[in-house]
Amino acid sequence: MHFDLIQSLSLAGKRDVPNDDRIGCGERHAWVIDGATDLGEPGLLGARGGAAWLASAAQRAFSGASGPLPSMCDSVFERLAEDFARDRQREPLATWELPRAAFAAVALEDQQLVCAHLADCVVLHRSASGIAFLTPEPDRQAERAEAAALGPGTGAYGVRTPAVLADRRAARERPRAVLGVDPQLARSGTLYSRVAVARGDDVLLMSDGFAALFDTYQAFDLAGFVERLLACGLDDLARTLRDIEQQDAACVRYPRFKMSDDASAIWLRVG
Repeated sequence: MHFDLIQSLSLAGKRDVPNDDRIGCGERHAWVIDGATDLGEPGLLGARGGAAWLASAAQRAFSGASGPLPSMCDSVFERLAEDFARDRQREPLATWELPRAAFAAVALEDQQLVCAHLADCVVLHRSASGIAFLTPEPDRQAERAEAAALGPGTGAYGVRTPAVLADRRAARERPRAVLGVDPQLARSGTLYSRVAVARGDDVLLMSDGFAALFDTYQAFDLAGFVERLLACGLDDLARTLRDIEQQDAACVRYPRFKMSDDASAIWLRVG
C-alpha cells in the first residue's frame, strides 16, 4: 500500500507574517508540523524567527526519514537537536524563547496505519468502519478561557500587547513535552497508535488552526466536516474557516489569541 495525495493546503494566519506550519508526504509516510508563535524578536537563530526555523528544520528531517514510524520520529528529534546546536547564535533568554512545535505523523506499515503525535495537531481516518480520530479529540476550552480572561477581544491584537505577551511567556515556562530542540523531551511525550487500514481509506492531517472549524467554531460536527471535505475539498473548507474568523474579527464571539491562525491540512488516500 501507499499514499495517494488528494489535496494539500497551508494558509498563513496573516499574509504579511511567515507561515510556521509545514505539511508533506512520501510514498508511505506523511506529517504536519505547527510551529509555536515566537514570543520575542529574532536573534537566537539569526535573523529568522525560531518558529519558522524549527518548522523548516523538521520539514527537512521528516522528508528524509525512513523506516518504522518510531524510528523516523527518533531520527527527527535527534536531527533537530543537531541543527539547533549548529545554528544557534547565543544562549536563549529564557525557556520561552526556545523554538517549539506540535506535530503529527502517519505511516503505512504492513496492513496498519501508524500514527505519532505530540500536542495539538489532528489526524482523522475515514474507513469502512466510520470516521475516527487517531489523535486525541481536540479540545480548546482551556485556551479559550485563558484568552477570555485577558479581556474581550484579546486576539484582535495578536500576541504583542504587554499583557498577552507576558501571559504567553509564562505559559511557555511551564513544563510540557513538545517537538523542539530537546530529543528526550519530545520522545517522552510522543504517543503512538495503530489501526487496521485498507485501500480507499482517507487520512487527513491538520494543524489546530484548520481543525478550529469543528473545534473552536463548531461549524460542523465530525461527520459533516468529512462530508463537506469529500464533496467540496480543502479549499472550500478553508474559505469557510476564514469567513467565520473575518465575521468575528474582534475575537469576541470566539475568544482566542489570534484572529486567524496558520491553517494547514493534507488529504491522503490509501492506494
